[in-house]
Amino acid sequence: MIRVLLVDDHTSVRQALSIVFEREPDCTVVAQVGSLEEAREVRDQHDVAVVDLDLHNGDSLTLIRELHEANPGGTILTLTSSTDRQRYALAVEAGASGVLHKSVKLSEIIGAMRCLGSGGQVHATSELIELLRLAGQQREQERGAQDALARLTPREREVLEALADGLNDKEIAERLHISADTTRTHMVHILGKLNVESRLQALVFAIRHGAITIS
Repeated sequence: MIRVLLVDDHTSVRQALSIVFEREPDCTVVAQVGSLEEAREVRDQHDVAVVDLDLHNGDSLTLIRELHEANPGGTILTLTSSTDRQRYALAVEAGASGVLHKSVKLSEIIGAMRCLGSGGQVHATSELIELLRLAGQQREQERGAQDALARLTPREREVLEALADGLNDKEIAERLHISADTTRTHMVHILGKLNVESRLQALVFAIRHGAITIS
């Protein structure tokens, strides 16, 4: 019997998958949970974990790593509504053996589960290698972005935060008790350090890489 762990924060989806899997003669659902915390309690009891890659109440990639580490003999099939191949790549890098879009037929999910449960592969080796290469590129880009952000001075970060609050040069100068000319000078330095061409690009860059948030 293939022991299946279901992790999806949409109860209807999780229960539907459970019913479908339980109808298979070679499959049993050992647990169905809706959060990262619940999954941690049963993370070593599966042959195949079917994990929603888009959990709203936890980090799916962290969960995939934890499941892989806690049960290296098990495999992980991720389901997602995303079409972002970089997201797929990060899932494979974290330890997933397969990634399927949620629009596929139930028969494909069952087939993938059975394939992984019997030691097979859902994706061709060449596709897995390509996804891992893509994940490596993304990691390298993220390191470069963090290095660029690290070059910003505390004052330049304050200017960016003020920009995120929608302030213009005069308002930024008043908030930080500096001149408008100094504000513009800081902005020039920010654009150069982040290698972007506009204030909007600098703002998007900082938000995307977690340097600032918009409230």
